[in-house]
Amino acid sequence: MTLQCGQRVLSLDTPQIMGVLNVTPDSFSDGGQLLSNEGLLHDRLLERAEQMVADGAAILDIGGESTRPGAAPVSLQEELDRVMGAVQLIVPRLDVILSIDTSTPEVMREAAQAGAGLLNDVRAFSREGAMAAAVATQLPVSLMHMSDEPDRMQEQTAYDDVVTDVKAFLAHRIAACREAGIAKDQMMIDPGFGFGKTVTQNYEMLRRLEEFASFDLPILVGVSRKSMIGAITGRPASERVVPSAVLAVMAAARGASVIRVHDVAETADALAVWQATEGEL
Repeated sequence: MTLQCGQRVLSLDTPQIMGVLNVTPDSFSDGGQLLSNEGLLHDRLLERAEQMVADGAAILDIGGESTRPGAAPVSLQEELDRVMGAVQLIVPRLDVILSIDTSTPEVMREAAQAGAGLLNDVRAFSREGAMAAAVATQLPVSLMHMSDEPDRMQEQTAYDDVVTDVKAFLAHRIAACREAGIAKDQMMIDPGFGFGKTVTQNYEMLRRLEEFASFDLPILVGVSRKSMIGAITGRPASERVVPSAVLAVMAAARGASVIRVHDVAETADALAVWQATEGEL
């Protein structure tokens, strides 16, 4: 299975790593590390991106608006400045697929024109104008489930059955994409771990991840450093690297095609050992 990501092809024959590059002041794990009050920290951002690629990331996911629980929205210009600054810095310097973590049509269009290869929308292209923008870019899309806006989503965790209900939502958004003109072979799905789910529901989704294979689409999983880990270990986000790598392997073993992580080297090592155990040396 492959995705045509602009000028680059992403092979999904084996699980691929998506490295997280949040150019925000308030993301839950790495907010403020690549952005100051004066703007992007260019040297630090490029160094982080280069290291992630060297460590094994096939994709870098750039986000200019935090979607952590309780996060407030940012202005269009602010998001554009953050995301486009990062895209323009990385595209001419690194041979890597850039994913844009956005729900904003203008950001989708401008990032695509500047060389981005994938659109990753936590709102599954439901914001006004987002679907039309995605179609216009001709880039592959990742559709994620979120129960409500980030500042309210953790109040909306009532499901008859979390996997069944999330699958129903994704089926609806897949149909909307198909109707808008996005080919099925240009889609990826994301159950949305941590986006309007309780700790128990998150672990149930991971345990039953294979049920999402019924869509016959690549599955993206993002559990890195999330509160579902902290709820078990009692450790802060910066000390959740090892359990994040464990969950990455569990997700891959259950069919995930793309693993979105903060700690690329550790995840790559964990996946390599798992693949060797499975006879994929």
